[in-house]
Parts: sequence; C-alpha cells; structure tokens
Amino acid sequence: MHKGPTDYLYRIIQRTWSYIVNVGTSPLMPFIESRRTRLLNLLAIPSIPFMLFFAVLNASQGRYLLAALNVTTSGINVFVLWLHWKRRYLSARLVAIVCSILVYTFTGLFFHNGAEYFLLNILICCILVYDNKWVVAGLSTLVITAFLLIIFMPQQWHLAQPVPQSRVWTNVATSLFFIVVALSFFKYIQADYQQEIEKQREALATLNKDKEKLFSIVAHDIRSPLATLEVLLDMFRKGEYPEMEMEEAAGMLHKKIAQLGGSLDNVLRWSSRSMKGIHAQPVNFFLEPLATEVLYFFEMIIQQKKIIVDTAIPSDLLLYADRDQVSVILRNFLSNALKFSYTGGQIEVKAMAAGTQVAISITDHGTGMLPTQVLNLFSYRQSPGYGTEGERGTGLGLILCKEFAQQNGGEITVESHVGKGTRFTVFLPMGKPDFHEDD
Repeated sequence: MHKGPTDYLYRIIQRTWSYIVNVGTSPLMPFIESRRTRLLNLLAIPSIPFMLFFAVLNASQGRYLLAALNVTTSGINVFVLWLHWKRRYLSARLVAIVCSILVYTFTGLFFHNGAEYFLLNILICCILVYDNKWVVAGLSTLVITAFLLIIFMPQQWHLAQPVPQSRVWTNVATSLFFIVVALSFFKYIQADYQQEIEKQREALATLNKDKEKLFSIVAHDIRSPLATLEVLLDMFRKGEYPEMEMEEAAGMLHKKIAQLGGSLDNVLRWSSRSMKGIHAQPVNFFLEPLATEVLYFFEMIIQQKKIIVDTAIPSDLLLYADRDQVSVILRNFLSNALKFSYTGGQIEVKAMAAGTQVAISITDHGTGMLPTQVLNLFSYRQSPGYGTEGERGTGLGLILCKEFAQQNGGEITVESHVGKGTRFTVFLPMGKPDFHEDD
C-alpha cells in the first residue's frame, strides 16, 4: 500500500521537473538551440531555492544587503525561465549572463563569500550558448577580469563583515558542482547530437535506396512502351505497313501512348508515396484483374515475339497485399519471361491457393539460367544477361521484387534449367474471405 503513493508522487515530481527543465523548448526548435535553452534552465532552476535559502539565512544574521542580493539572484533566474517561456531566448541569455556577472562580482568584492567561483559557471555558459566568437571573447574577458579583481583585491575591507569561512566553503563547493553539471550536460549534448546526426545519416541512406528503387520502377514501367513505340515508328518511317493497315497500326499506337500515360501516372503515384520511404500498404483485391492489366502492359511485345500466354487464375482468388507492389513484381517476372523466351514460345501464368497464401507463378521455356546465376539473382553481384533478341536489363528489378515480397509477408522462389526455361513463383498472403469488391 505504501509503494503505490510513493511511485505516484515520484512520477508527479519527475513530470514537474521535466516540464520546468524544458520550459521554452519545442520540437520545431533547432536541435542545438533546444539543448542550450535546457542548459540555462538546468542551471537556473536549482539556483532559485538555493539563493532563497541563503537570503533567509543572511537576513537572520543581519546581512540584509547580502540577503537582498540573494533574492535578486533568485528573481533573475525566475525571469530567465519566464523569458524562455515567452520564446525570447536571446534576451534570456543576455539577462542570465550579464546580471549574474554584476551580482557575483559585487558580492565577491563586498562580502568575500566565494561568489567569484560562480563566475566560472558564467564563463562556461558563455562559451556553450554563444557561437559568435566576438561575443564569446568579450564576455569571457569581462568574466576573467571580474574573477581576477576579486581574487587579488585586498581582503580586509571595512565596508562589510566577511561571511563565515564555512559559508565560503559551501559557496565554492556549490559553484564547482554546477561546473560539473554544466560540463556533463554539454557532454550529453555532444553525444545526443552525434546520435541525431547518425539517425539523419541512416534516414538519408534509406531515402537514397528508395530513390534507386523508384528509378528501377520508372525504368520497368516506361522502357517497354517506349521500345514498342520506337519499333512502330521505325516501321512507319520505312513504309513497311501497307496503307490499308495504317489505320489499325495507328490504333495500336494510340493504345501504347495511352498505356505510357498510365505508366507515368503510376510513377507519379509511386513518387508521392515514396517521399517518406517505400512501405507496403496492404489491401484486399482480386488477382485476376491485376494480372489482366499486367498482360495488357506487354501486349505489343507478346505480339511481336509471337508468344503464347496461357493463364490459369481463378476469378475469385483474393490477395491481401500492396496492389502496386504486386503489380511491380508481376511486371518484372513477365518482362523477364518475355525477354528470355524465343520467338513463338510459350509462357504460363498460374495462381492457386497454398494454405494461407497464394502461389503465383510465371513460367517460360526460354534460355534458362545456370545454378550460379540463380544463386546471385537477388543480389547486386548479378550480371544481367541479354534477351533472345538483344534486350538488356538493369538487374535491379528482381532485387526490388524480393524486398516488396518480404514487405508483404511473402517470399519468392526460382527454378531454372539451361535451355529449358525458368519459373518464378511468389507466395503472398491470401485475402480475407468476407471481402467484397465494393469495400
């Protein structure tokens, strides 16, 4: 029963301390400025009760001027916190440093109470919170001059009775403790800053990888339509199309241009989605319409190479995955199958349930691959080969396919034999049975 209230009180104290230390800071502030503001808060907060305590003590011992200076010091620190709260950071720093120099110099000279050692805290703060070398040099010169003046001035004044030696020891110990706090916090700032830089470096590296993936998608989406357009326009130029077939060819050309426009729309959508990194956004969808879209994408190449494509995909087969990423996977698989198929060859596109997953396979009967090629297929060590009609790839497509499959909770397998062909199979999660096309 006792532990509960104690923990509750501890949490309240911890939240209160955290709130006060972070007065004036916000997530939108530059990292280093936020830490500098926290450093001044960290030095100001303990000074408030510390100086009020000595104000009461000095007043009880008849040192009313010193008590008034103690209250003034507490007021200055409260004012610094208020300026931070009002987002007036430069004013807060100026007030904290200049007023502290004046107060500690006066009390050190007048009462010889060890206040000169608090000037060392001010010197460290000047160096930590200002970047301008002239400001740092000027304030540092002022602080050092004040410190030396207190140390070497005659110690027997008749203006006021010096404070007890025990008080001097206390002040010196406290000032040195604050130096440790300031330097420790500065060390923490540096470590935290390095961690922040490392996080930004990793984020930039990730974004750079995503940019490379996006370029790969662009290449695969646009290369095929452009190649087909080039062939058709070359045939027009050479007059290889009879006049009576020109109208049909123009219709085909229109379809390819429309397809290219659709590909550019896909690229723009991918670009907007990839601004903060490429991540899977799984949804339920029917596989058959997507496979039809992918086949239509390669319609001209299929006709040019006279490839027979056999499809066996149940119309009610559902997937739960990122539709755009699955489209990229299927386009890469079919692009490779067409590339390495011989003219007049055959390609099978099949899909079936496999437990809680769906197995989608694309099989060609083309050139095939060696076991070493299959082994390096999904790594940057691969060396992309030429297709049966000289087609050349980048080798990035399959690496992208593997990552997309993994992001969607799936995997890819490859079977290949030289001279017999290749089968790519991707396993992806099956969709929910209660899905409706209107969902």
